[in-house]
Amino acid sequence: MVRTLLVRGMLVGILAGLLAAGFAYLFGEPQVDLAIAFEEHASAAAGAAAEAEPELVSRAVQSTLGLFTGIVVVGCALGGIFGLAFAYFHGRLGRWSPLLTAAVLAAAGFIVLVVVPQLKYPANPPAVGSPDSIAARTGFYFLLLGLSIAVAIAALGTARQLMARLGGWSAALIGIAIYAIAMAGVMLALPSISEVPADFSADVLWNFRAASLGIGAVLWATLGLAFGALTQRQLTAGRGR
Repeated sequence: MVRTLLVRGMLVGILAGLLAAGFAYLFGEPQVDLAIAFEEHASAAAGAAAEAEPELVSRAVQSTLGLFTGIVVVGCALGGIFGLAFAYFHGRLGRWSPLLTAAVLAAAGFIVLVVVPQLKYPANPPAVGSPDSIAARTGFYFLLLGLSIAVAIAALGTARQLMARLGGWSAALIGIAIYAIAMAGVMLALPSISEVPADFSADVLWNFRAASLGIGAVLWATLGLAFGALTQRQLTAGRGR
């Protein structure tokens, strides 16, 4: 059964990756093009050397084949992990249907892995951020991501311990409160990094960051709903035999 859920998760992850990549192409890539145009204009205005560095991968390939390949690979990997997580949690969260279990897991994954890290360190388009600070920004982002996962696991463990005494909903609310308070403290402790040029378009920045969140939303929503629906259909058909 676990192997079936793993394979199903990977296949659904590929579908989720394709849909998320399509969303990124339609809504994210136009903002990238605008940001690149701003960067080129700023360089020209500053009198930067006209000689450009040779492109290892063309912009056309980056925005199509590279984009779809990268997101689909990530979707496949996340889908496999999602299938294993479903195999562990299904039946341990109460009498939830497979669809509800998958939807809750997907919502939790979206919040823990996408929303919370981007609240502190949102995605930036080209021309935003100094090349000298990219290592520090990347390091802080992944530190926050790791802490978000660790705190979520700790909060879940606490909620499970309280479930027998307080009931499912009360325990769940306490777990959510623990996660929210702990992550608020973590985000206050970590340094803020703001390197947006004063003359950079606020619309482009906002649209790019909204698209970045949208990519994650499409990916996780597809994982939760498609995986849950397929698994519920299989289990329902199995009981009917």
